[in-house]
Amino acid sequence: MAKKISLESKYSRAGWCFIMPAAVLIFVLNFFPMIRAFFLSLQSGVANNLHFTGLRNYIRLLQDERFLYSVRNVFIYLIFQVPIMLFLAIVLASILNDTRLKFRGIFRTIIFLPCATALVSSALIFKSIFGMDGIINHWCMTLGLLSTPKNWLADPVWAKIIIIICITWRWTGYNTVFFLAGLQNIDSSIYEAAKIDGASTVHQFMKITLPLLRPVILLTSIMSINGTLQLFDEVRNLTGGGPGNETITISQYIYNLSFVNNPQFGYAAAISYVILIMVALLSFLQLKIGDRNAD
Repeated sequence: MAKKISLESKYSRAGWCFIMPAAVLIFVLNFFPMIRAFFLSLQSGVANNLHFTGLRNYIRLLQDERFLYSVRNVFIYLIFQVPIMLFLAIVLASILNDTRLKFRGIFRTIIFLPCATALVSSALIFKSIFGMDGIINHWCMTLGLLSTPKNWLADPVWAKIIIIICITWRWTGYNTVFFLAGLQNIDSSIYEAAKIDGASTVHQFMKITLPLLRPVILLTSIMSINGTLQLFDEVRNLTGGGPGNETITISQYIYNLSFVNNPQFGYAAAISYVILIMVALLSFLQLKIGDRNAD
């Protein structure tokens, strides 16, 4: 018994030795900055001249029109982009999972390729496509839809649409990989039995594929919502938040407060915690809804 306890103790110590370096790094690089940011959010001032002001920064949020604009924009992106992207990812994964499809490896690589493209590069691609001398203006003028080139990114509505298209193009392949992995774990005999019973392809997709992919759908939707709430690179490189503040996101507003305008680190930290609270609440709601549907 003593030898067994001693052996278990050795295994436990060895386990802690492997875990501790990663745990220390996670605390130093993640949790410590989060704690520091919370105390910073309770302060106001510039640079080293900070003083405690309590919840004043959080109260200021409710009166800040630019912040409310950024929240509105982010939820517009979220409501339209996330469902479209996840639907396309499921459809593409179903097609790529078909054993009758030739060159599946090549198609999988092509679909995943946008995700491997640098963020700046993907934004520049869309900026050139929808630029004044871009291919979209060229096609529209050739077809007689436009008489003069249109500045798409200067239009508030079209700028949002282009950002949604850019995000969808970039991240659909990433989510397709998750759905493809989920589909490969579904026993093919289930589909064979459905075919024997006369179920159509659409019926199989709605009654078999979607229910069995529910855990993957929940995972990808949480990750997608989290990413959209923190959206920065695409908007920064495509429109810079313009025209006006029509496309600005919460993360870009935090960046402007910290590095573009007069530094307001306390207020920027307060907005960062608002993003954290929104992500936590939406993730909690999705988990609850997912558990209820599973029952």
